[in-house]
Amino acid sequence: MKTKVSTSLVNKLAIPALIAGIAEPVLSITDTAVVGNVDIHATEALAAVGIAGAFISMLVWVFGQTRSAISALVSQYLGANKLEQIKTLPAQAIAIILLISFLLILITYPFAESVLKLYNAHGIILDYSSSYYRIRIFGLPFTLLTFAIFGVFRGLQNTIIPMIVAILGAVLNVILDFALVYGIEGFIPAMHIEGAAYASLISQLMMALLSILFLCKKTQIPLKIQFPLHHELPNLVIMIVNLVIRTIALNTALYFGTSFSTGYGAQYSAAYTILINIWFFGAFVIDGYSSAGNILSGKLYGEKNYTELVKLSERLTKYAIYVGVGMFIIGGILYYPIGRLFTKEADVLQEFYAVFILVLAMQPICAIAFIFDGIFKGLGKMATLRNVLLIATFAVFVPTIFILDSLHLKLYGVWIAFILWIIARGFPLIYIFRKEFVPKTRE
Repeated sequence: MKTKVSTSLVNKLAIPALIAGIAEPVLSITDTAVVGNVDIHATEALAAVGIAGAFISMLVWVFGQTRSAISALVSQYLGANKLEQIKTLPAQAIAIILLISFLLILITYPFAESVLKLYNAHGIILDYSSSYYRIRIFGLPFTLLTFAIFGVFRGLQNTIIPMIVAILGAVLNVILDFALVYGIEGFIPAMHIEGAAYASLISQLMMALLSILFLCKKTQIPLKIQFPLHHELPNLVIMIVNLVIRTIALNTALYFGTSFSTGYGAQYSAAYTILINIWFFGAFVIDGYSSAGNILSGKLYGEKNYTELVKLSERLTKYAIYVGVGMFIIGGILYYPIGRLFTKEADVLQEFYAVFILVLAMQPICAIAFIFDGIFKGLGKMATLRNVLLIATFAVFVPTIFILDSLHLKLYGVWIAFILWIIARGFPLIYIFRKEFVPKTRE
């Protein structure tokens, strides 16, 4: 029986994924808010978390693409009623990604300061960011393992388990942030920025252990590596490579955004750190519906159910606009309280408030772009995603940020470049999707 897309089905998948998606950036936002209110060098500490966090996020996004690739293949096999034939693939993929994560730690740990200097970190900001990075990087294998297992559950049309794991991880991180950064008198000494790093590391470890437990208890997908290698492994690797190239392009934009902002001064870097974390939060809010698009599009594609696939894209686009406009309105109402939540530094708040309206205004456009990102990942069309983002980054974002920097627009220039980048990566996907699949609904 073919899948019939309905509002209840979409929300059944999207709402838990949305909650899980919000929980993920809460890890970074909590670090940002707590560190931004310390008594000593608050501006420098906030900038340091932003710089080190940007590089760690880049590694997670680049190598965490296993989640989307596994989800796409599992959902397509599920739609084709061939799930038994895909069972041994996830363990093989997880083994590869864990090996890569250990190599990344070995390569980057000794050269942390050199890497962070590329983001224009220097002086006390460099010292803080290096300390933060050298602790948090050990959470990379746990995060990539969790992401891969989330991909299995999403492929199985289950977003409840990832939501539970993400919520528990976020709650633990919030508790540990306050306990370790500020300390508990008589029990735990205040650890400043290193406390935030340890809080994230412990939370990532707990999430990985819970993910393993749920996978073993709730599915028939084994974590034991079995041979021979699965025949879909080369296809999975190609998907991951295309997504890695795409994510490198994405992080090139984020690198230039962080680097330029840091170069303008500590207050600009701190303001950018708050803005980018709020932007990530918005991205993960819409990720719930993007994930529903990922999950359902893979299953519908496996069923060759093109009419429902097109209906799904139209329904999700409508939801994306609602969510994006909603975030714009809420952000506008809470415009000034949001800034004061993260810092009390007047010079940082001045730069934040001047640019925050741009971050809010781009939310509806971001929402639509992220929806089609999810749909194309579910379809397994990673090469298309790769090509579109390469063009958006190197033909649109990079030239724009350099031109606007020469005009001395500072953070305005950075965020105008991000707006044009989002437009360039979103609307081509809509055109490509409709050109391919709308005619198939008439066959």
